[in-house]
Amino acid sequence: MTTRPIPGFRAIVSIALLVFAVACTKPPNDTRITSNIQARLAADSGLQAKQLTVQSQSGTVTLAGSVDNDAQRDAATKYASSEPGVKTVINNLVVAPAEAAAQPAPAGAEPAPAPPPPAPAESKPSASHRKSHRAEARDDAAQADAAVNPPQEPPASSTEPAAAPPPETQAAAPPPPPAPVPVTVPSGVVLSVRLMATIDSGTAQTGDTFHATLDAPLTVDGTVVVPAHYEVAGHVVNAQASGKFQGRALLVLQLDRIKVGNKSYSIQTDQFSQQTGSRGKNTAEKVGGGAVVGAILGGIFGGGKGAAVGSAAGAGAGGGVQAASKRPDIKLSSEKVLTFTLQAPVSVIPTTKPAREGQKLATPDAQ
Repeated sequence: MTTRPIPGFRAIVSIALLVFAVACTKPPNDTRITSNIQARLAADSGLQAKQLTVQSQSGTVTLAGSVDNDAQRDAATKYASSEPGVKTVINNLVVAPAEAAAQPAPAGAEPAPAPPPPAPAESKPSASHRKSHRAEARDDAAQADAAVNPPQEPPASSTEPAAAPPPETQAAAPPPPPAPVPVTVPSGVVLSVRLMATIDSGTAQTGDTFHATLDAPLTVDGTVVVPAHYEVAGHVVNAQASGKFQGRALLVLQLDRIKVGNKSYSIQTDQFSQQTGSRGKNTAEKVGGGAVVGAILGGIFGGGKGAAVGSAAGAGAGGGVQAASKRPDIKLSSEKVLTFTLQAPVSVIPTTKPAREGQKLATPDAQ
């Protein structure tokens, strides 16, 4: 018995095959693709806060918005291209760093032209290509984490020299010492000085200057203001040589200044005076004695007239003896110590430094 196919069964099989073919050629669900890609973008820590738009049409996905860097832009492309049913990805994402976006544009400035849209991405990459992109994304994430949290360097070895502190942390230089305060030496203080050269009343002239050094320190209330051997200077107030018959010599001195280092201070002192006594009476006695002796000798030899002649001759002889016996002038030798008293106060800068060698006593003059 031969079995014949039922005509209705063939029709049912044909309709089923047609439905299956139509189902296989139906394009993927764009809504599902868009939702899945947005979910992947939101799951990325770097892209979840970005305002990104995803559009899908017949397997072609278009991305729009702005990201901070190229790594985020590439990651968005990878997420879109890895979604099943996606054939082409058009990435219109613009790289705009967060710092630049936060700064407001200056007033009156024209907005910068938008960069040209990138070329459409190629067709859906293969599985090996997607793996390579994922590895690159992990590397980019690792580099970003290293930039935020740089590795800590090991502590320096104790054998290495310590770095010098910055100038602002170094100890400040000590302040300069305060300026010295002048000290007033009152009037009535005695200055003991030692002459540096001989002063002779026979050769000195009024107004001549002389030099000496302090023989003792200048003190105020027991404190040394000026050490010994500092130089002082004065002048000759009066000088008179010894007369031929009068026999009087006079020498008057006074101090004018004291030199301390490079400073010279004017001072007022009393006068040192020395003179020899007059010998007029002594001269008359010697002349008279000569006349008496001449008269006696004239009387012996010639009587009255001879006495007169002898008296005159005796007087002349007496005068000659007096002239020959003239006394010397006043001589104050070097190294001679004289004392003066201040007549007015003087303010000086005190010092504890010894006098310079040039201010010390000179070699005594030969006598």
